[in-house]
Amino acid sequence: MSNPTVLEVVSGSPAAGAGLREGDEVLAVNGVFPTDVIEYQQLVDDALVTLGVRRGDETWEVGITKGLGAPLGLRFSSSLFDRVQTCDNHCDFCFIRQLPPGMRKTLYVKDDDYRLSFLYGNFTTLTRFTEVDLARVIEERLGPLYVSIHATDPDVRAGMLRNPRGATSLRWLRELLDHGIEVHGQVVLCPGINDGVVLERTCAEVLVRYAALASVAIVPVGLSRFNRVKRLSVHGPDDARRDVEAIEHWQERALDALGRRLFFASDELYLVAGMPFPETACYEGFPQHENGIGMVRAFYAGLEQLEAGKEGVVPAVTGEWRALPAAPELGYRAPRPGGGVVGDPGPVVVVTGEYGARVLEPVGSRLEALLGSAVRILPVQNEFFGGNVAVAGLLVGSDVERAIGGDGDSLSRYLIPDVAVPGGRFLDDVRIEDVTGRTGASITVAAPTVAGLLEAVGR
Repeated sequence: MSNPTVLEVVSGSPAAGAGLREGDEVLAVNGVFPTDVIEYQQLVDDALVTLGVRRGDETWEVGITKGLGAPLGLRFSSSLFDRVQTCDNHCDFCFIRQLPPGMRKTLYVKDDDYRLSFLYGNFTTLTRFTEVDLARVIEERLGPLYVSIHATDPDVRAGMLRNPRGATSLRWLRELLDHGIEVHGQVVLCPGINDGVVLERTCAEVLVRYAALASVAIVPVGLSRFNRVKRLSVHGPDDARRDVEAIEHWQERALDALGRRLFFASDELYLVAGMPFPETACYEGFPQHENGIGMVRAFYAGLEQLEAGKEGVVPAVTGEWRALPAAPELGYRAPRPGGGVVGDPGPVVVVTGEYGARVLEPVGSRLEALLGSAVRILPVQNEFFGGNVAVAGLLVGSDVERAIGGDGDSLSRYLIPDVAVPGGRFLDDVRIEDVTGRTGASITVAAPTVAGLLEAVGR
């Protein structure tokens, strides 16, 4: 257990008026030690809140009067104040297991905590879920949750998780759905393991046993050059095409049975297969946009709408941390540097991953017309991770620096996707300032949307 530590006190808030400061520790709320920001939020919704506070060696109690349900004005450095429920699976395909040594310690933490699923959209396997957890989720209506399914065949699922509880833990998914909790599912597709007939069985059983799922994302396994598991392989074009066709078949089955598609193939599968992306309506509101489902179509739709003078498509951000004022912005949700470029306009170079380049190049001339500037796409090969890692969100500073340094265009403005630099740092701990200083390039961080590109160039 660790005491909640104040990360921010909102100016003019009841907490600020009571004299609380950044770095203070909250020992209790109305005599109760909250285990997480969810419980904290429930405790501080009262009109009169009593906090036990520690500052250095000094402790005291402070009573704060505010409006019923009004925010207290504190944000904490962590969302969980007790021990995070770590993952006890040993999945061969887990990307964290493929990280090289020497990176930030937080990158190696594997959680399997339903609270982080509720708060941030993290996927949980439910292998550490308990009756007590179920009771709380039902009582407090903690949804949506995000559950890794991978396969409904008990033996295949247990084998993929390398955990015997994987064979039975989907019983909790049944309980959650039976009690009306919104749940989104995920299948990480590993060729030769849970594709083919196993995927067909998974889709069929989901449609029969778990039809109340809000959506099921089917994404290909990502393998870095640090992978040492020989049985794992990446999708080739034929594999991807076969799997997309199977997923689209089950979409139609679900549409006939439920009136919605339920199953969604990732953008990466379409890119590898060389198949056209579905139309906007086929993504049914982009429920798993952040999981790589429909990002390309949302970008194209946003471009079309902005060309027509309308507001662009902005899919909803997953997780409920935004609804809890005390919850910090963690991981890839950490604050990202940004802002428009000041000065004379010059050519724009959009820095992105190899997949991103394949998406942007067909609409390069349309982006030029909208941005009012020459636009060039600079694909960055991910030498740091290697393997089939080609998404913009996993770009690292060393690779970006190499690409920009080798590009050598001092007149251009380089736009880097903000998903690669949460908290102002790449995954390899390189800062934007480091890349700028060593290359001498004009660099701006931009949201990976058409509106984000417009804002970055001051349009």
